[in-house]
Amino acid sequence: MGGKEMASPDNEPQLCHPSLSPSQPCMQNFRLYETRSKFYMVGRDKSRTYWRVLTIDRSEPYQLNVHEDSTTYSQSECYDLLGWIHEGNKSIGGLKFVTTCHGIVGFIKFLGPYYMLLITKRRQIGAICGHTVYGISRSEVIPLSNSTVWTSVAESKNENRYKKLLCMVDLTKDFFFSYSYHVMRTLQKNLCDKQTGQVLYETMFVWNEFLTRGVRNHLQSTLWTVALVYGFFKQATLSIGGRDFNLTLIARRSRHYAGTRYLKRGVNEKGRVANDVETEQIVFENVPEGFPVQISSVVQNRGSIPLFWSQETSRLNLKPDIMLSKKDQNYEATRLHFENLVKRYGNPIIILNLIKNARWVETPPSRLLVNDKSTGGSVLRGHYPLPEGWFDGTNEKKPRESILRAEFANAIEYINKDLPEESRLKFLHWDLNKHSRRQGTNVLLLLGKVAAYALTLTGFFYCQLLPASGSGDMSRWPFSE
Repeated sequence: MGGKEMASPDNEPQLCHPSLSPSQPCMQNFRLYETRSKFYMVGRDKSRTYWRVLTIDRSEPYQLNVHEDSTTYSQSECYDLLGWIHEGNKSIGGLKFVTTCHGIVGFIKFLGPYYMLLITKRRQIGAICGHTVYGISRSEVIPLSNSTVWTSVAESKNENRYKKLLCMVDLTKDFFFSYSYHVMRTLQKNLCDKQTGQVLYETMFVWNEFLTRGVRNHLQSTLWTVALVYGFFKQATLSIGGRDFNLTLIARRSRHYAGTRYLKRGVNEKGRVANDVETEQIVFENVPEGFPVQISSVVQNRGSIPLFWSQETSRLNLKPDIMLSKKDQNYEATRLHFENLVKRYGNPIIILNLIKNARWVETPPSRLLVNDKSTGGSVLRGHYPLPEGWFDGTNEKKPRESILRAEFANAIEYINKDLPEESRLKFLHWDLNKHSRRQGTNVLLLLGKVAAYALTLTGFFYCQLLPASGSGDMSRWPFSE
């Protein structure tokens, strides 16, 4: 669990941007055409008033040559342009329609020509403050080369094998995107720290950053590409006391040090951990248009224990031994990991360790009231005791998880020695295995209490979005109560 994401030393409410609306038109619908030497992609916005044209050269398929027409066309002007292109290429087959699509996922090259990855069918999976979020229903891989320049390399066994591996990546599962809302960022950052364009793709949660890097750098634009987030997105409506609330749960998986279980464990030299997932819960009330919207966001983070450790995979051993490396005696990678969390979320950082034999623990007060400064929104605090039996643990017959437990505790203690008291890592252990097996134990209730305890330290983001006035001078403020 991390602290609030932005600091405000003067404890004043922060001015948010007037809206969550993008600073430039969003093109959502595209049509791809081809001639023998070029692809032409025509994009338009939802209102059909903003039309642009992208040209992709096919004569050199081993190089990515793209050009964006700087002209903004009307619908009729765009159709006239396509007609002229068709007339100019009639002798070699003219202009042919290829497919409709909803954005470029990226370009990729193996041993032969480049391929273009397109979203050809999408589905709506939710909306945040009026901004639609989509999942992918169908995608398509299109080679840039045509039959006249198709080489033996493009048809080679290895090239086909790599292409087959690419097609095995199922974009229809767990990938999502939005044209007008930056789903790779938290609500607080979208409201109070506005970023656009290339910067958004460089975050750890955009999985097609590399695939889009070439075309983005060449065009210095992100109009034609979509930023894919991998994880989980779910929305539900709750009715409480006659009022309807929208609950959104977003889980964003990091693209750094990613991999399957057992193959990726622990931390790497850059401080990035395996299975790094940021989870955000957004709640806002459904109110009629024109009324202020109250909205809140809570962000948590989970990840592999930030030590150098691994497990051997074996079909015969369901519980493979944990191998702990001693190559980082000063815990530099562990330190880098927590410095990154502080940079992303701010202090304090509260570590909840759920592995077995949780006996070493920093003893917190039984009841807590925190009065440090709020930032970026109101911080709601209160008195919350930790659950009874929070520090109970059990010993393993054969040390496995307890090896990590002890070393992790040592690492936190070592790092905290160099930190000022207000910035020290808060370390809590709880033996999930033991409590989940204990008859009559409500595990979710106990974890809910520790979450409430953590919120007394971190607070959560809360603001009121005011509807824009006709003159456009109304701003949206997070405010403290």
